[in-house]
Amino acid sequence: MDGLKEPAQEWEPFNRPLFKSPKTRDLSRVAVIDIGSNSVRLVVFDGAARSPAYFFNEKVMCALGAGLAETGKLNPEGRTRALSALRRFCSITKGIGLPDLTAVATAAVREASDGPEFVAQVFEETGLKIHVINGPEEARLSAQGVLLGWPGSYGLVCDIGGASMELAEISDGEVGQRLTTPLGPLKLINIKGGKKGRKAFITKTLDGLRATMGPQSDRLFLVGGSWRAIARIDMHRRGYPLHVMHEYRMTARDIRETVKYIDASDLEKLRSAISIPSSRMALVPIAAQILKGIAKRFKPHDIAVSSYGIREGILYEQMPQIMRDRDPLIESCHFAERKDARLPGFGMRLHKFIFPLFQNSAPDRARLVRAACLLHDVSWRAHPDFRAEVCFEYATRANLGGLSHKERVFLGLALLHRYRNKRDGTQFEKLFSLLNDDGRKDAEVLGKAMRLGAMLWANPDNETAKLNWLPKKKSLSLTVTVEASPLFGEVAKLRLYSLAKVLDATAYVDMKLT
Repeated sequence: MDGLKEPAQEWEPFNRPLFKSPKTRDLSRVAVIDIGSNSVRLVVFDGAARSPAYFFNEKVMCALGAGLAETGKLNPEGRTRALSALRRFCSITKGIGLPDLTAVATAAVREASDGPEFVAQVFEETGLKIHVINGPEEARLSAQGVLLGWPGSYGLVCDIGGASMELAEISDGEVGQRLTTPLGPLKLINIKGGKKGRKAFITKTLDGLRATMGPQSDRLFLVGGSWRAIARIDMHRRGYPLHVMHEYRMTARDIRETVKYIDASDLEKLRSAISIPSSRMALVPIAAQILKGIAKRFKPHDIAVSSYGIREGILYEQMPQIMRDRDPLIESCHFAERKDARLPGFGMRLHKFIFPLFQNSAPDRARLVRAACLLHDVSWRAHPDFRAEVCFEYATRANLGGLSHKERVFLGLALLHRYRNKRDGTQFEKLFSLLNDDGRKDAEVLGKAMRLGAMLWANPDNETAKLNWLPKKKSLSLTVTVEASPLFGEVAKLRLYSLAKVLDATAYVDMKLT
């Protein structure tokens, strides 16, 4: 273990500042290559600056770190595959028109005796400069990736690669102490002493981590392909309905049960059932034992999977504080509205209209209401018969940061009700179980309020309709100006009564204002 408070490495990943102004909202396309012990990946980011989307995302399983513990060198076959992948990635980014490409390499390249030779060969053949980062820096960047997706998060970030595992504390938007360890599954496959030797090494290393890091009872964030594979198996075991990896939650008990499940399973059949690459599946039993040991020693109150890591952490590194402080969900929704809505900007007008229904909502619910209004029209190109389903799919599957699975379903259900009065008979009914009765009702109220409000603005610059909600009196009133009165026809009236019904309220209409 090393690197408790080692300072950040001095390097400039993009040879230019990504965010020239704190007012920046959109990100110009930027590419990052991550050369790990098990895989090599290219990601091209685009979209909202605070919550970038994946314009391009490709991974090649190379196993550069296979046999490193025995030979001290990179896997020769892995080197060949990695070079081939890097040539392809450089050609892709050139074709896209990206002049700046940054590449980082982690444990396998930094530890191998022929790592510098590999870096030089890549530069000679492709012109790509690889930044080999040390363990503490890897831990810091991974933790910053988590902060990009979870603003204000606190807890312990655990990033596992093929040849190493890093830990970092996060709180108040900052990365605290960090450690790097040799607990990489690729490195432990052929450890001296077989299973007993591996178990003893894992136990000794984790005990040392616990003694150094101290108690960590907050959330444990998991970064890395082996953790995601275990989470996918946990989903399969539990019959979990929403197959979205980011922000998937587990408990220490879930981990114990899943480790038992893995041990009792035919790994090839399990691999086939959940579509995990065979090279990754071979590492899962080792990674599972490590994770079980981490949960046992640190006793986190829950465990969350992060799809964000080093690559996203590099972007976060360059963000000014004012950008970091923005809500990634709301930023993503604003970007989607600007790009795809029929009337960009109307979402906030709609939000003002429905706000009386949610003025006493908690902040977590209030941001979902705002997000729904921004997204209410971004799927308008879908066929009307399927628009409700497309909206639900968008909310539950889209690259939206800062959104738990329950919140995804809430947002999706609200958007479904924006275009469909009833939710029965859809293919998503199993997902509704992630919400309680109150959550499903609130989502329906939100959706039906948007469904009504979207009909009442001929001129988006003028306030032509207003809702008033008195929950104690169960009174819902709608005021419509003379300008908007032609809009309040039979369909709009039915939508008002439908909204009142779910609120268990009496509806009133006032069309006397001028």
